Amino acid sequence: MVRREKIYLVTDGACRDNPGPASVAYGIYSSDWDKLEEDGEYIGQATNNEAEYKALILGLDRATEYCRKEIEHFTDSQLVVNQLEGEWAVKAPNMKELIEEVYKHEQYFTCCDHKHLPREHKHIEKIDELADKILDEKGF
Repeated sequence: MVRREKIYLVTDGACRDNPGPASVAYGIYSSDWDKLEEDGEYIGQATNNEAEYKALILGLDRATEYCRKEIEHFTDSQLVVNQLEGEWAVKAPNMKELIEEVYKHEQYFTCCDHKHLPREHKHIEKIDELADKILDEKGF
């Protein structure tokens, strides 16, 4: 496998009810937006915020197969971006644990930036549809 200097990671978590049945999805793309991998999984009961973080953790874990340098992460979750950038406080203990897990995964890269995109953006929309499809297939 060819290691790349930079990749894009798009993540999304989905939840039916809050908390409720949840799934995560991610897409990994080259710096030209060529698809390298898109996948996701059902994660059981979770809140929407937990699902967003778990999607990022799974995506970062898989991204190490393609790159160890620069990763640009996109999500429709302003909460995730603002908490990871230190702009919003993190109060819930379970969220603090998930953020620590994100930071551990980020150590595999020389640079990891998190950016917000609206849900309607084509890259976010595609991964959102994948997360919803996983829940649909589970009967939720």
